[in-house]
Amino acid sequence: MTDIQQKIFSIRSDYAGKPLDEGEVDRDPMKQFECWMKEAVDSNLQDPNAMVLSTATPGGKPSARVVLLRGFSEKGFAFYTNYNSRKGMELLENPHACLSFFWPEIARQVKIEGLVTKLASEESEAYFRSRPKDHQLGAWASMQSKVIGGRDEIERQMSELEIKYKDQEVPRPHYWGGFSLLPELFEFWQGRMSRLHDRIQYSGYKNGEWLIERLSP
Repeated sequence: MTDIQQKIFSIRSDYAGKPLDEGEVDRDPMKQFECWMKEAVDSNLQDPNAMVLSTATPGGKPSARVVLLRGFSEKGFAFYTNYNSRKGMELLENPHACLSFFWPEIARQVKIEGLVTKLASEESEAYFRSRPKDHQLGAWASMQSKVIGGRDEIERQMSELEIKYKDQEVPRPHYWGGFSLLPELFEFWQGRMSRLHDRIQYSGYKNGEWLIERLSP
Protein backbone atom coordinates (compact mmCIF):
# COMPACT_ATOMS: atom_id res chain seq x y z
CA MET A 1 0.00 0.00 0.00
CA THR A 2 1.42 3.39 -1.01
CA ASP A 3 1.66 6.33 1.37
CA ILE A 4 -1.38 8.08 -0.10
CA GLN A 5 -3.36 4.84 -0.09
CA GLN A 6 -2.50 4.35 3.58
CA LYS A 7 -3.55 7.91 4.38
CA ILE A 8 -6.90 7.46 2.60
CA PHE A 9 -7.42 4.15 4.38
CA SER A 10 -6.83 5.86 7.74
CA ILE A 11 -8.98 8.99 7.29
CA ARG A 12 -11.69 9.09 9.94
CA SER A 13 -14.17 11.82 10.72
CA ASP A 14 -16.93 11.74 13.30
CA TYR A 15 -19.95 13.99 13.19
CA ALA A 16 -21.72 15.66 16.07
CA GLY A 17 -24.66 17.29 14.36
CA LYS A 18 -27.87 18.15 16.15
CA PRO A 19 -30.65 15.53 15.97
CA LEU A 20 -32.96 15.31 12.96
CA ASP A 21 -36.32 13.86 13.93
CA GLU A 22 -39.08 12.81 11.53
CA GLY A 23 -41.65 14.22 13.94
CA GLU A 24 -40.05 17.67 13.91
CA VAL A 25 -39.11 18.26 10.27
CA ASP A 26 -41.36 20.44 8.13
CA ARG A 27 -44.14 18.48 6.42
CA ASP A 28 -43.15 20.23 3.18
CA PRO A 29 -39.69 19.10 1.98
CA MET A 30 -39.25 22.30 -0.04
CA LYS A 31 -39.54 24.30 3.17
CA GLN A 32 -37.18 21.91 4.94
CA PHE A 33 -34.69 22.34 2.09
CA GLU A 34 -35.04 26.11 2.21
CA CYS A 35 -34.30 26.04 5.95
CA TRP A 36 -31.17 23.94 5.45
CA MET A 37 -29.98 25.97 2.47
CA LYS A 38 -30.37 29.17 4.49
CA GLU A 39 -28.26 27.68 7.28
CA ALA A 40 -25.61 26.62 4.75
CA VAL A 41 -25.52 30.11 3.22
CA ASP A 42 -25.50 31.81 6.64
CA SER A 43 -22.59 29.57 7.67
CA ASN A 44 -20.53 31.20 4.88
CA LEU A 45 -19.77 27.87 3.23
CA GLN A 46 -18.01 28.05 -0.11
CA ASP A 47 -20.51 27.49 -2.94
CA PRO A 48 -23.35 26.10 -0.81
CA ASN A 49 -25.39 25.91 -4.02
CA ALA A 50 -22.93 23.45 -5.60
CA MET A 51 -24.61 20.10 -6.23
CA VAL A 52 -23.72 16.83 -7.90
CA LEU A 53 -26.01 16.22 -10.86
CA SER A 54 -26.28 12.51 -11.69
CA THR A 55 -27.69 11.49 -15.05
CA ALA A 56 -27.85 8.30 -17.10
CA THR A 57 -28.19 7.21 -20.69
CA PRO A 58 -31.38 5.43 -21.80
CA GLY A 59 -29.39 2.21 -21.34
CA GLY A 60 -28.59 3.07 -17.71
CA LYS A 61 -24.92 4.12 -18.01
CA PRO A 62 -24.47 6.78 -15.29
CA SER A 63 -22.39 9.94 -15.11
CA ALA A 64 -22.10 12.74 -12.60
CA ARG A 65 -20.64 16.22 -12.28
CA VAL A 66 -20.93 19.32 -10.08
CA VAL A 67 -23.23 22.12 -11.24
CA LEU A 68 -24.71 25.15 -9.49
CA LEU A 69 -28.29 25.48 -8.26
CA ARG A 70 -29.72 28.76 -9.57
CA GLY A 71 -33.20 28.69 -8.09
CA PHE A 72 -35.81 26.51 -6.47
CA SER A 73 -39.56 26.67 -5.98
CA GLU A 74 -42.59 24.42 -6.17
CA LYS A 75 -41.83 24.23 -9.90
CA GLY A 76 -38.51 22.50 -9.21
CA PHE A 77 -34.75 23.01 -8.90
CA ALA A 78 -33.20 25.06 -11.70
CA PHE A 79 -29.73 24.89 -13.25
CA TYR A 80 -28.24 25.95 -16.59
CA THR A 81 -25.96 24.29 -19.10
CA ASN A 82 -25.13 23.60 -22.74
CA TYR A 83 -27.93 21.39 -24.11
CA ASN A 84 -25.37 19.66 -26.36
CA SER A 85 -23.10 18.71 -23.45
CA ARG A 86 -23.05 15.14 -22.17
CA LYS A 87 -25.38 15.96 -19.30
CA GLY A 88 -27.65 17.94 -21.58
CA MET A 89 -27.96 15.13 -24.10
CA GLU A 90 -28.50 12.52 -21.40
CA LEU A 91 -31.24 14.60 -19.77
CA LEU A 92 -33.00 15.08 -23.10
CA GLU A 93 -32.89 11.32 -23.72
CA ASN A 94 -33.55 10.17 -20.15
CA PRO A 95 -35.15 12.79 -17.87
CA HIS A 96 -34.62 10.84 -14.62
CA ALA A 97 -31.91 12.55 -12.55
CA CYS A 98 -30.61 13.07 -9.03
CA LEU A 99 -29.20 16.13 -7.23
CA SER A 100 -26.87 15.75 -4.23
CA PHE A 101 -25.72 18.50 -1.88
CA PHE A 102 -22.92 17.94 0.65
CA TRP A 103 -22.11 20.48 3.35
CA PRO A 104 -19.36 18.81 5.45
CA GLU A 105 -18.83 21.84 7.69
CA ILE A 106 -22.33 21.40 9.10
CA ALA A 107 -22.42 17.61 8.58
CA ARG A 108 -25.37 17.57 6.21
CA GLN A 109 -26.36 16.08 2.89
CA VAL A 110 -29.50 16.38 0.79
CA LYS A 111 -30.47 14.07 -2.07
CA ILE A 112 -33.29 14.92 -4.47
CA GLU A 113 -34.56 12.59 -7.19
CA GLY A 114 -37.02 13.51 -9.91
CA LEU A 115 -37.81 14.23 -13.54
CA VAL A 116 -36.12 17.00 -15.48
CA THR A 117 -37.64 19.28 -18.11
CA LYS A 118 -36.33 22.26 -20.05
CA LEU A 119 -37.08 25.69 -18.65
CA ALA A 120 -39.05 28.09 -20.82
CA SER A 121 -36.85 30.07 -23.20
CA GLU A 122 -37.92 33.29 -21.43
CA GLU A 123 -36.47 32.02 -18.14
CA SER A 124 -33.22 30.94 -19.81
CA GLU A 125 -32.99 34.31 -21.55
CA ALA A 126 -33.52 36.20 -18.30
CA TYR A 127 -30.81 34.23 -16.51
CA PHE A 128 -28.39 34.57 -19.43
CA ARG A 129 -28.86 38.35 -19.36
CA SER A 130 -27.96 38.37 -15.63
CA ARG A 131 -24.57 36.69 -16.21
CA PRO A 132 -21.30 38.64 -16.46
CA LYS A 133 -20.31 39.30 -20.07
CA ASP A 134 -17.30 36.98 -19.97
CA HIS A 135 -19.58 34.16 -18.82
CA GLN A 136 -21.92 34.91 -21.70
CA LEU A 137 -19.00 34.77 -24.13
CA GLY A 138 -17.81 31.55 -22.54
CA ALA A 139 -21.12 29.91 -23.45
CA TRP A 140 -20.27 30.60 -27.10
CA ALA A 141 -16.59 29.72 -26.86
CA SER A 142 -17.12 26.31 -25.27
CA MET A 143 -18.66 23.39 -27.15
CA GLN A 144 -19.00 21.70 -23.77
CA SER A 145 -17.90 18.06 -23.48
CA LYS A 146 -16.45 17.98 -27.03
CA VAL A 147 -12.81 16.95 -27.60
CA ILE A 148 -10.56 19.90 -28.51
CA GLY A 149 -6.94 20.08 -29.65
CA GLY A 150 -5.67 22.19 -26.75
CA ARG A 151 -6.44 25.12 -24.47
CA ASP A 152 -5.09 27.58 -27.03
CA GLU A 153 -8.00 26.61 -29.28
CA ILE A 154 -10.66 27.77 -26.82
CA GLU A 155 -8.65 30.82 -25.73
CA ARG A 156 -8.35 31.92 -29.38
CA GLN A 157 -12.09 31.49 -29.79
CA MET A 158 -12.70 33.57 -26.66
CA SER A 159 -10.43 36.36 -27.90
CA GLU A 160 -12.27 36.50 -31.21
CA LEU A 161 -15.61 36.71 -29.42
CA GLU A 162 -14.39 39.51 -27.15
CA ILE A 163 -13.53 41.54 -30.26
CA LYS A 164 -16.78 40.65 -32.05
CA TYR A 165 -19.00 41.65 -29.14
CA LYS A 166 -16.86 44.46 -27.69
CA ASP A 167 -19.62 47.05 -27.99
CA GLN A 168 -22.58 44.74 -28.47
CA GLU A 169 -24.99 42.71 -26.39
CA VAL A 170 -24.12 39.02 -26.42
CA PRO A 171 -27.04 36.90 -27.67
CA ARG A 172 -27.90 33.65 -25.89
CA PRO A 173 -26.80 30.58 -27.87
CA HIS A 174 -29.76 28.50 -29.01
CA TYR A 175 -28.06 25.44 -27.48
CA TRP A 176 -27.69 26.98 -24.01
CA GLY A 177 -30.37 27.21 -21.34
CA GLY A 178 -31.98 25.86 -18.21
CA PHE A 179 -33.38 22.66 -16.84
CA SER A 180 -35.65 22.14 -13.85
CA LEU A 181 -35.86 18.99 -11.74
CA LEU A 182 -39.30 18.35 -10.25
CA PRO A 183 -38.76 16.29 -7.07
CA GLU A 184 -40.25 12.85 -6.50
CA LEU A 185 -38.06 11.99 -3.51
CA PHE A 186 -36.03 13.91 -0.92
CA GLU A 187 -33.56 12.57 1.63
CA PHE A 188 -32.13 14.75 4.39
CA TRP A 189 -28.99 13.36 6.06
CA GLN A 190 -27.62 14.70 9.33
CA GLY A 191 -24.26 13.38 10.49
CA ARG A 192 -24.25 11.96 14.03
CA MET A 193 -21.76 10.25 16.31
CA SER A 194 -20.61 6.64 15.78
CA ARG A 195 -21.92 6.66 12.19
CA LEU A 196 -25.49 6.48 13.53
CA HIS A 197 -26.61 9.24 11.23
CA ASP A 198 -30.15 10.60 10.94
CA ARG A 199 -31.76 10.04 7.53
CA ILE A 200 -35.25 11.36 6.83
CA GLN A 201 -36.92 10.52 3.52
CA TYR A 202 -39.90 12.21 1.83
CA SER A 203 -41.57 10.15 -0.91
CA GLY A 204 -44.90 9.09 -2.36
CA TYR A 205 -46.35 12.58 -2.80
CA LYS A 206 -50.13 12.16 -3.02
CA ASN A 207 -53.14 14.40 -2.38
CA GLY A 208 -50.91 17.23 -1.20
CA GLU A 209 -49.04 15.11 1.36
CA TRP A 210 -45.59 13.53 1.50
CA LEU A 211 -44.82 10.23 3.20
CA ILE A 212 -42.09 10.96 5.79
CA GLU A 213 -39.99 8.04 7.00
CA ARG A 214 -36.73 7.43 8.86
CA LEU A 215 -34.08 5.36 7.08
CA SER A 216 -31.47 3.24 8.82
CA PRO A 217 -28.04 4.89 8.68
